[in-house]
Amino acid sequence: MALPVPPILQRLQMVSQKLESSFLGKSETVRLMLVASVAGEHMLLIGPPGTAKSAVIRMFAKLVDAKYFEYLLTRFTEPNEIFGPIDITAFRQGQYQRRMDGMLPQSDIVFLDEVFKANSAILNSLLSVLNERLYTVGSSVVKVPLVSCFGASNEVPNDDDLMAVFDRFLIRYKSDNLDSYHFQELLVRGLEHEVSKITGEYDRLQPFLAAQDLRGLHVFLAERMRQVPESFLSQYKGLVFQIRAEGVSISDRRAVKMLKLFVASAFLDNRAAPDPSDFFLLKHTWNNLDQAEILDGIVGPVLETWYREHPEARRVGATDVGIGALLEEINRIRDLLTGDRPLSDIQLFSQLKALNEIKAALSAINTRPAQEAIGRVDQLLGHVFQSGKFSQ
Repeated sequence: MALPVPPILQRLQMVSQKLESSFLGKSETVRLMLVASVAGEHMLLIGPPGTAKSAVIRMFAKLVDAKYFEYLLTRFTEPNEIFGPIDITAFRQGQYQRRMDGMLPQSDIVFLDEVFKANSAILNSLLSVLNERLYTVGSSVVKVPLVSCFGASNEVPNDDDLMAVFDRFLIRYKSDNLDSYHFQELLVRGLEHEVSKITGEYDRLQPFLAAQDLRGLHVFLAERMRQVPESFLSQYKGLVFQIRAEGVSISDRRAVKMLKLFVASAFLDNRAAPDPSDFFLLKHTWNNLDQAEILDGIVGPVLETWYREHPEARRVGATDVGIGALLEEINRIRDLLTGDRPLSDIQLFSQLKALNEIKAALSAINTRPAQEAIGRVDQLLGHVFQSGKFSQ
């Protein structure tokens, strides 16, 4: 029986829909951001510049009524820039204090761009802020109201001195450029986003919920954490041992914290308890990018088995590219490949690559119309190979 949808879940769904409608192909990113916020954990986005890492985090922060702090870190960044300047008046009276208004220690949502370029003085203070929500200044310990910290970096750190901070980001997501068949819609949405900033519409965005709502949700979900089904825990234990056997390190601390993410993911689907569909989060626990494929090979079959048995549980992003858009792209490629205009080898291979990407997207949707569309792709591929275009 379906549970009644709590008002806060409705507001979280509105946040999700707004973000997905603004950023093409970011449904997984958005889902992970919401899971992190609902669980009170932190998320790291790894990827090259220009893949909307910063933009999607900034819009998320606008959609939540929260104290927001953002900073681009370099090795020259000083603690004053992150934690606040020294209070000179108090210092003259023999007290070591910082003026923290508007700085990280008093923020609900934090975005640290190029987080691993910070120096050790900042990184050491970040450890207790991210894990214990405590910041020590002089002889005082300040409780930090942080809900979630989002970090971004162009690459995974390989310095042992950075691994402690890296470990505090429970969710790791690789942000890439979109596939070729998304490109036209990417341009359309990108232009709309730029126009909204020029006209001021972006600045006028209204939040759907408050940081205090998320903190209340942390307390609400605490009881559900005690009620995770034994069958789920047993299957989870098996996956953790399998992942460790493949050389991917998951510490006991991280293994326990992952349970918070599973419970948060279940809540976002309005389920009282996690089920195997929530194991998708394990794909984002890699320690280096090479491990992503290993995790996908372990977790992927578990997810596909669950979705075959429960097809209604398969998640589809609110604004993912649908069958209609994919069919339009198939028709465009068909016209190009079957037309009279000669194609260069580069053009030909580009279109064939796009067809294979479309086929993969249709396979993921896995409905009857999607299967029929896959048949059209196979027919088109067969026509191309039989037409002798490769011999030109």
